[in-house]
Amino acid sequence: MTDTDSIKQCCARAYASGFARVLLGDSFHPGGLRLTARLGVLLGLTPQSHVLDVASGNGTSALYLAERFGCQVTGVDFSATNVEAANQAAHAKALAGRVQFHAGDAERLPVDDASFDAVLCECAFCTFPDKPSAAREFARVLRPGGAVGLSDLTRGPSLPANLNDLLAWVACIADAQPVEGYAAYLGGAGLTVAHIEPHDDALLEMVNQVRLRLLGAEIAVGLKKIELPGVDFSTAKRMAQSALDAVRAGTLGYAILHATKTDRPAGSTPTGG
Repeated sequence: MTDTDSIKQCCARAYASGFARVLLGDSFHPGGLRLTARLGVLLGLTPQSHVLDVASGNGTSALYLAERFGCQVTGVDFSATNVEAANQAAHAKALAGRVQFHAGDAERLPVDDASFDAVLCECAFCTFPDKPSAAREFARVLRPGGAVGLSDLTRGPSLPANLNDLLAWVACIADAQPVEGYAAYLGGAGLTVAHIEPHDDALLEMVNQVRLRLLGAEIAVGLKKIELPGVDFSTAKRMAQSALDAVRAGTLGYAILHATKTDRPAGSTPTGG
């Protein structure tokens, strides 16, 4: 197993864990389904759209998009546990005919070229070790005229050491980017970034929720109502406070990006810029 595969498995295990559910609920990203809906609007989803949800997790966003916009959704996640749970949720909601989940790697997506109208990736791109490859995969699987909707944690140009530790705890690897960095990865894959929206307020809300849930979880463990073996609550609370301070200071943030795949005639040469 390579170091890169180890990182991916670490991330998959972290987000599939019971502790993550206690802290984050069903939507493992700032803004929850409100920002998922915003991305769906930016992507122009309709009942005729086929969407690829990359790093689809437990399937909450994919199922919501299918219900809200009537579209077809295929989810890909590195965790087989997540995939199984998401497919069960699709069956429970009678959406298995329109929503399916498969195990796969964002840097080598197990889908055909030009097979999707839209790609969604929420709060996961920062965890991909090979971001240029992932961005190229987004472009590869899109049909001409298709679009990418990406949301992710953003950071300033430098962070104190304790915040690097925080990012490693929250996102497996301390590789969140300035929003311009995400735009550059998408642009390098031949996609045109059409729109960027800051949503630092959503991150602030999420961090505050995590702090409250940490307190509740610590009390519940003390009362033996739940079991969370191996959790260091002192470290977790300290890091959550660091996150809150960083968001308030503008060092950490959250943003969504909308990028399109230009419809060029076969054999044409793209221009620079």
